Amino acid sequence: MGAGSKVGEAGGVRRPGGAATDAAAASGARSINAVTSYEAAPPSRGQERVVTEFRAEGGKVGGYHATMQLLLLTTTGARSGQRRAVPLTYLPDGDRYVVTAGNAGSDRHPAWYHNLGAYPDVTVEVGSETFEAVALTADETEHQALYERFAAVYPQLTDYQGQTTRQIPLVILTRRCQ
Repeated sequence: MGAGSKVGEAGGVRRPGGAATDAAAASGARSINAVTSYEAAPPSRGQERVVTEFRAEGGKVGGYHATMQLLLLTTTGARSGQRRAVPLTYLPDGDRYVVTAGNAGSDRHPAWYHNLGAYPDVTVEVGSETFEAVALTADETEHQALYERFAAVYPQLTDYQGQTTRQIPLVILTRRCQ
């Protein structure tokens, strides 16, 4: 992907929304699906305990994740249109947050990353704060610098990269202006 490209700039992607969305895509415009409810999205499959604990404890969780900085990223399903929250480790980068699509070193990108291709507009929960953001994939130059910083804090990223032939994407979450 190009420098600072939105994950969702893959032309020809069919999105829920019908002809108006298709026409907007054909003209190069992107439609924005407005979130009409700020009700917390349900957790992704297998993440119920962590998401529930994160929300109940103001962003803190125990167990394996106790020493990690976690945020909840809510994406909209590319096929289903359903919103789901997934816990991710993050690296603060000024007023942005950086997450990895490591998928524990799998040869496949995680589902939430694929969802960004259709819907780059996301909801982020950090601590007890919730805000709307846009997800961008880091370009090659930024990827290298951010990768080194992320791996210094979370060395398992290097282990995950060693387990797969794909380059693990780094996703930059930038707060939308209110």
